[in-house]
Amino acid sequence: MTYQPRRPPRHETRVIRGIRHHLTRWGPDSDSPWVLLHGWMDSAATFQFVVDCMANHSSCVALDWRGFGNSEWEPNGYWFPNYLADLDELLDIVSPAQPARLIGHSMGGNVASLYAGVRPERVERLVNIEGIGLPRTSPDQAPGRYRKWLEELRGTRDFATYASFDELAGSLVRRNPRLDPERAQFIARSWGVEHGPGQIRMGADPRHRLVNPVLYRCDEVEACWRRVSAPVMFLLGEHSELRTRLGADGSDARLREVFRDVRIETIAGAGHMLHHERPDEVARLIEEFLERP
Repeated sequence: MTYQPRRPPRHETRVIRGIRHHLTRWGPDSDSPWVLLHGWMDSAATFQFVVDCMANHSSCVALDWRGFGNSEWEPNGYWFPNYLADLDELLDIVSPAQPARLIGHSMGGNVASLYAGVRPERVERLVNIEGIGLPRTSPDQAPGRYRKWLEELRGTRDFATYASFDELAGSLVRRNPRLDPERAQFIARSWGVEHGPGQIRMGADPRHRLVNPVLYRCDEVEACWRRVSAPVMFLLGEHSELRTRLGADGSDARLREVFRDVRIETIAGAGHMLHHERPDEVARLIEEFLERP
């Protein structure tokens, strides 16, 4: 059995910087909805769990980033600054007259935090769900990284094929035992695309799996974070795999050092995908934070 949404979504397509992007909306029409930004290999649709746990009056819009979900694929590859520019134009569409309230998970949280430092006047409040950066790199890694990227460009890195959505859902539960099986079924149907009988593949562009030739430059990221003027709330999982990988860079102390107005909440019993695992608690904290005076 698959999860049944309680708040029906509405769908639309908008051209953003020459790419057709899929938007999902919930709640009443608004000229300043809460803007939901998904993570790598996720899609806007799986925010359904969190939206269903929110009060009915909240207006939300979620974007499928280019090359994910139902948005168009980018023919020239994927570069992080493109996501910043896509968000900039998206806000011109969905929140043109006033600063936006952003909610981003993982990659979406990283994009939102960078954007809030680059254009602080465009962000009223920010909820960052596990978007706390990537492992630090050093310049001597650059030659090997560029070489690996060139080699990967010559081949194909396609996703696995599944015999059914049930098989894909089962794979998701095996990788994340904290995931409810009904939600796993919903996620499988949000991420997967049928390519004929017995052929379910991920709907995202497989080129997202190419190694990024550009090193993650932590000092530059933190310079942007220090310019964020909006109040920020981080939602982190008690069992976050990412925080473990980042060590001191994933600590509360580091976040408090680089963000001037920050609140940090750790959700018990959840890992990196806490919006899938504990949507009730995620929704409660988001509403409390975004609706407070």
